[in-house]
Amino acid sequence: MTRPAAVLWDMDGTLVDTEPYWIATEFALAAEYGGTWSHEDALRLVGNDLLESGRYIRERMPLPLSAEEVVERLLDGVVAAVQREVPWRPGARELLAALGADGVPCALVTMSYERFAAPILATLPAGSFQAVVTGDQVSRGKPDPEPYLRAAQLLGVDPADCVAIEDSDTGCRSAEAAGCTVLAVPHHVPVQPGERRVFAETLVGLGVADVASYLLPA
Repeated sequence: MTRPAAVLWDMDGTLVDTEPYWIATEFALAAEYGGTWSHEDALRLVGNDLLESGRYIRERMPLPLSAEEVVERLLDGVVAAVQREVPWRPGARELLAALGADGVPCALVTMSYERFAAPILATLPAGSFQAVVTGDQVSRGKPDPEPYLRAAQLLGVDPADCVAIEDSDTGCRSAEAAGCTVLAVPHHVPVQPGERRVFAETLVGLGVADVASYLLPA
């Protein structure tokens, strides 16, 4: 079995199902300011860089806030929600644990900011992720390849030897552009086929050998 050099995990919608928290916070913000918002608007933002989402929300609702202020308001809402309950995706923690037990390094690659990722990471066993890249640590967010290139650099591996796990087309484009094999597990939004994309309906029951079998040649 040729194992991946590392597995690079998206967070929202892949490791945890926090999209409902984001959507509820967006609707609450619209209600507070008498703005306009829809479920379709919310789904447009799945996987996006947070500042890009903040700009969209500011203009769409519209709001008398800067994009940065919009992002901070969103983070206030979702951090409070995740501190009450972390909504894990089925099979995610089990696969993460299996990879760790087999010595496969893992990195978290999320466009959420560090203050949102921190309470989620705190509930996992220490060392579950050997590197963490958050949206406030990169200059260009997904779909740019920078987040995944940064994660591979931190782990000292070639992105072409890595499997990235994603749930959105935006995230898949980022990982694909970095040269990773992308294991797409669609959830809230559809994911289109791509040259370096393989698909699974769920992470439930997947082990190290399964992930290794998805690795495409560089």
